[in-house]
Amino acid sequence: MNAAFLALAILQGTTNPTPAPPHPFGVGESLVYSAKLGFLKLGTGNIEVARIDTVRGIPAYYFRFEVTGGNALYRLNSVLESWTRVDNLKSLRYLQDSNENGKIRQRRFEIYPDSGFYRQEGVKDSLPTVEHPLDDAAFLFFMRTQPLEVGREYRLDYYFRKDKNPVILRVEKREMMEMPDGTKVDCLVVAPIVGDRGLFAKKQEARVWITNDARRIPVQIRTKYPFGTIILRLEKMTLADS
Repeated sequence: MNAAFLALAILQGTTNPTPAPPHPFGVGESLVYSAKLGFLKLGTGNIEVARIDTVRGIPAYYFRFEVTGGNALYRLNSVLESWTRVDNLKSLRYLQDSNENGKIRQRRFEIYPDSGFYRQEGVKDSLPTVEHPLDDAAFLFFMRTQPLEVGREYRLDYYFRKDKNPVILRVEKREMMEMPDGTKVDCLVVAPIVGDRGLFAKKQEARVWITNDARRIPVQIRTKYPFGTIILRLEKMTLADS
């Protein structure tokens, strides 16, 4: 029994839970990236499936995505935290903290898929969400579960902020990439557009290289910032139950 299933068993008070759908990731996965501008190392990135929590009594993956980097003219410290249901990956809670050149932005969202709305901290009114809401960080993991095909463009009404849909996943090509252990692996190059701010916003012109195998590991992430294009390249990985 892997860590995710064991945690579910503990939460449900049984050692024989109904198994969650198989995902190409699990609790304990940690992906560490170097953040570079050309040949200049600017900082680091980290993506992890930290643990299983409960949100309003529902077992949820806790995903954390952190990027720290910059240069003398520009600096970014960004943390995305996402809680999504273990069984279907619907977002339940999303936190975004960023410090961009001293400009601090913090946003907190509670998402209620079954009731069809979400709430943002500091905003009085509830706002409508979609049937299968996903936040910015959750989309990276959702993308890894999809049977993506080269040449296809997927338009999905899954973003939790209903008025910002559709999300676009465009699979541009295949490309060989090097893994941290020196082996070469076939990857799909995906251009995601998610929301109007953040790592995968349209203005970021992001690209994600995902291994074209059962693991669906993001080997490289490229995104634009005011001072240039940052490339996050996988340097170290710890997979679930390894």
